[in-house]
Amino acid sequence: MQQNSDAFDLGHAKVCVVMNRSSGKKKHRQLVDQLERRLAPSCGEYQLRQSRKGSDLPGLARQVASEGFDLVIAAGGDGTQSAVAAALAGSDVVMGVLPGGTFNYFARDLGVGEDIDDALDTLLDGRVDATDVGDINELVFLNNVSLGAYPQILKTREGIYKRWGRSRIAAYWSVLVALRRLRRPMQLVAHVDGQDREFTSALVFVARSAYQLDSFGLEGADAIRDGKFAVLIAKARQPLPLMRSALRLAMGHSAKDSDFDLILTDRLQMRTPKTRQLVAHDGEKTLLRSPFDLKVRHGALKVLLPADGRNKTADTEGRA
Repeated sequence: MQQNSDAFDLGHAKVCVVMNRSSGKKKHRQLVDQLERRLAPSCGEYQLRQSRKGSDLPGLARQVASEGFDLVIAAGGDGTQSAVAAALAGSDVVMGVLPGGTFNYFARDLGVGEDIDDALDTLLDGRVDATDVGDINELVFLNNVSLGAYPQILKTREGIYKRWGRSRIAAYWSVLVALRRLRRPMQLVAHVDGQDREFTSALVFVARSAYQLDSFGLEGADAIRDGKFAVLIAKARQPLPLMRSALRLAMGHSAKDSDFDLILTDRLQMRTPKTRQLVAHDGEKTLLRSPFDLKVRHGALKVLLPADGRNKTADTEGRA
C-alpha cells in the first residue's frame, strides 16, 4: 500500500495548511496559534488558507494544489482530508494530515497520530510515502462510498448535529433515525472479475479504511491493506432488519454471512436502474450517474508518515 519512503526536508519546503474556518470558536483559534508557534518557524515558507464553509473546500484545495507548494496540510476531519487528497492525487505535491474530526479514519489508517500534537510531530519529522486512494467515476475518496441508506443517514445526521452538536453518540443515533425512514431497497448489478452478480439491498458500503472495518468488527480490513476494496452489500432489505444489522455492527457483533455479502477487489462496476443516485463519500454527498466505476488508484497520493516508522495510532491506543 505504501512505497518509496524518503525523508522530507521541511526547512526548505513551501508549505500551505488548508482548513475549514469555524469563526469565533475557541478550539479553532487555538489550532491556528499552535500552527504559528510550532509549525510555521520550521518551514521554508508557510501559509494558512481557510474556507468560509465546507462546500468551498474542494475549490480551495484545487487552487492551492496549483500554486507550487511542496507540502499541503489538511487540518480537519475526513471531509477536509478527502477534499485535499482529491486535489493532490496523481501529483508530486505531498499531503500532510492534521486530524480534527469526529472519527479521523484516514489519520488512523496512516498512523500519523490521532491528536494535533502527535500529528504535528509527524509533520516536523516525517518521511514521504505513497498510499492508495479510491476512485468512483473520477471522484477521489479515502475511506468509503455508499449507496442506499447511508446518504439518507448523512442528511439526518446534519439535522441532528445542528440541533444537538457533533458527537459520536449523535452520529450513531442518526443511523437509527434514518433507517426507520427507509422504505424501498435498491436493485443492483455488480460486475467484478468478468461476471455479473445481482443484489437487492438497502445499503451498499464500499470501504477503503481498514481501521473503520476493524472498529466495526467487519471482515475485509486485511484485503484493504493489500490494496483492495471491501464491498459490503447488506442482506437486509427492510428498515427493521437493517436496524438490527446496524446495531450489531455498532456493537462489533456483525458477521459477514448473516448481515452482508462481501466482495474483495480493486476494481468493479455497479449498475442501478435509476440513472442518477445520491452517493455518500467520506461524509459528503454527490449526485452521480450510473454505472458506477470504482477502482483503487495504487500509490496515487504522496503523504507524510512518521520518520521512525512507528504507528502513532497504535501507540495512542496502547496508552489508553
